[in-house]
Amino acid sequence: MTMPRARQICLDQTPYYHCVSRCVRRAFLCGIDGYSGKSYEHRQGWVEALLLKLSDAFCIDLVGYAVMANHYHVILKVDTDLASSLSDHEVIDRWARLYAVGPLLSRYRSGKPLLEWEVEQAASQIGHWRVQLTNLSRWMGYLNERIAREANKEDGCSGRFWEGRFKSQALLDDTALLQCMAYVDLNPVRAGIVKTPEASLYTSLRHRLNYSVNRLVPFLSTNSDSSPPTTEPIPLLFSEYLDLVDWTGRIIRDDKIEAIPDSYPPIHDRLDTSRQQWIRAMTPRKNWLQRALGSTDKVQAYCRAIGQRWLWQRSDIRPVP
Repeated sequence: MTMPRARQICLDQTPYYHCVSRCVRRAFLCGIDGYSGKSYEHRQGWVEALLLKLSDAFCIDLVGYAVMANHYHVILKVDTDLASSLSDHEVIDRWARLYAVGPLLSRYRSGKPLLEWEVEQAASQIGHWRVQLTNLSRWMGYLNERIAREANKEDGCSGRFWEGRFKSQALLDDTALLQCMAYVDLNPVRAGIVKTPEASLYTSLRHRLNYSVNRLVPFLSTNSDSSPPTTEPIPLLFSEYLDLVDWTGRIIRDDKIEAIPDSYPPIHDRLDTSRQQWIRAMTPRKNWLQRALGSTDKVQAYCRAIGQRWLWQRSDIRPVP
């Protein structure tokens, strides 16, 4: 059953969300059209550049992403504390990176004197923008609209570019977050585009490997001399995450099932999940995205928070306790 987006996003339960958008056309979003032979692979750079631009403007951090031929995945972290701490001028500056602020806010921004009613109107507008800077729908809407406009312009056509609204999935605990990150970074491997995750071009894993100072939510650091992160880090060392992705990549490939080593990466022992649960979480499901991912008690709490009365669990539908 469908549910309004406002009910699906429950920041009291988790700041982490996995979002997916898929192209509606026969021609690929960023791949090679098998019918015409035309390549659209350069559009992957459009998506990646916009993702990084949005993470600088919104109070929503970029955790992970993968830009595929006809769809993309993105993992986001909503930072409401940052939005609350911004000054009015910082809110205007961030909004101005994406949208026109108008003459009134331009005058307010430059420090020019305003009438009392203008000050009240400016304060109201800034308050609205402060909320919008943490709005997932606004983030995804900006991204999808810009890509659709550029693609339509390039194709010399008009009309719908995406098959519908983006799908979202709440990530309710650390295990769910790591499962989803590995799932997203391994998309090119599962699709048969590359043999190893580090060989993919437009994924968050490749971004982290290529840039010494990346613009994604950081992992834990063992370097005591490094400056503290501006946001809470992912509860794992990057080296351990690489081991986790490599291990997961081997077990999801049919021709490598017998090659799984007996000793798992150390990180697996620290995760509250079994090997079977992990493999099940890594298995792609066609045309369906679980609304929330996490332990049973976390999922039940999330369902109660958003007013969900029924819960799918282990191929069974039951009332939420």
